[in-house]
Amino acid sequence: MKPAIKNIKDYQSLDEIRQRKDEVLKDLQKDSTQFSTLWNEIFLKKDETSKADYIASLVSNGIMAFDAFMLIRKLMNGYRFFSGKRKKKKR
Repeated sequence: MKPAIKNIKDYQSLDEIRQRKDEVLKDLQKDSTQFSTLWNEIFLKKDETSKADYIASLVSNGIMAFDAFMLIRKLMNGYRFFSGKRKKKKR
């Protein structure tokens, strides 16, 4: 995007004002179309068409789920004294 440039110009007639108004309107419409296309490109859902991409995402999600499970298990075992449960001592 271009930085905003303030044009200070003395207009001598209504025709000059109308011409400038038309120029600004065209610039606004052009910027609006550019903005809308960029906005739509950001939020388009990308299709995973190949089976390799699908399998890779399944494996990745599975690894993340296993990692989260192991982390929670480790935390639960390490901080068991907070929940009031104590390990039973063998006699």
